[in-house]
Amino acid sequence: MRVAVIGAGSWGTALALVLAEAGHEVVLWARTPEVARAINEEHRNPRYLSDYRLPSAIRATADYACACEGAEAVVIVTPSAALRSVAADLRELIAPATPIVICSKGVEAESGYLPVGVFESELGNRDRLAVLSGPNHAEEVIKAKPAGTVIASSGQDTAVMFRDLFASPTFRTYTSDDVTGVELCAAFKNVIAIAVGVAYGLGYGDNTAAMLMTRGLAEMSRLTVKCGGQAITCMGLAGAGDLIATCTSEHSRNRSFGVELAQGGTLDGYRERTHMVVEGALACKTLKTLSEAYNVELPITDVVRGVVWEGADPKAAAKDLFARPLTTEFYGL
Repeated sequence: MRVAVIGAGSWGTALALVLAEAGHEVVLWARTPEVARAINEEHRNPRYLSDYRLPSAIRATADYACACEGAEAVVIVTPSAALRSVAADLRELIAPATPIVICSKGVEAESGYLPVGVFESELGNRDRLAVLSGPNHAEEVIKAKPAGTVIASSGQDTAVMFRDLFASPTFRTYTSDDVTGVELCAAFKNVIAIAVGVAYGLGYGDNTAAMLMTRGLAEMSRLTVKCGGQAITCMGLAGAGDLIATCTSEHSRNRSFGVELAQGGTLDGYRERTHMVVEGALACKTLKTLSEAYNVELPITDVVRGVVWEGADPKAAAKDLFARPLTTEFYGL
């Protein structure tokens, strides 16, 4: 198949490689002509995963029309904050039935829409839309280290098509019909990873991290169920799987940002140094839209938001979180 991959960051580059090695013709859209030129001429992404040579089956462009021309499937791998503008830009370039899978993670601040909802509002035809998420660090996927992921869609044919498109001997794919659950898990795990990073940055231990991860799963489940998703999804690849990887891995930008935050670092400083978008920093704000709309308590998310955006002292915030009233373990479910 001819596949357009929109977004040449680390995850977009890794997925482009997965698709190319599966025999597909891949056109990778990069934001700048300089990056596209380097990929075409040197077969390397100069900004992300630059140690890896990309096959000639991957061709890059900085032009949306060129990327989408003749595409039989489209893979969206842009920062979540850009999803609506990307969808609007692609509206006239993608045929109404062309399947689209979104690999971005987050919640739109103003509307509370999840990624598939954003694209549906701009392009319609929800059944041709899917979302891909799981414990998939690009740094390991590009090395062909075994990994699994889940692809969710309201259209069964769409889910199966993308399952088969991405499947490889080292990239195992599963399907789901719980789009909302998969998308909320994808957004949530980044926030909890920041909390875990802050805890390690403050000198706390593995017990603290495990507590934050499991209580984070409880928050994730409460909101997922209220929003119409399935609680069991939170125990799968998109939920517990991705949460474990993001909270414990050296590759996790959200976790490493949390460590720096606890030690006096800033979001702007982290972005400038790494050229990476910290999705959890945005998600801890945008999830508030959903928690207020559905009246769901998200104490860890609230604390992360206070530290990242409101100048709260990390150590004082941690003490306040630990001093919350005692309750049953699985309240609100």
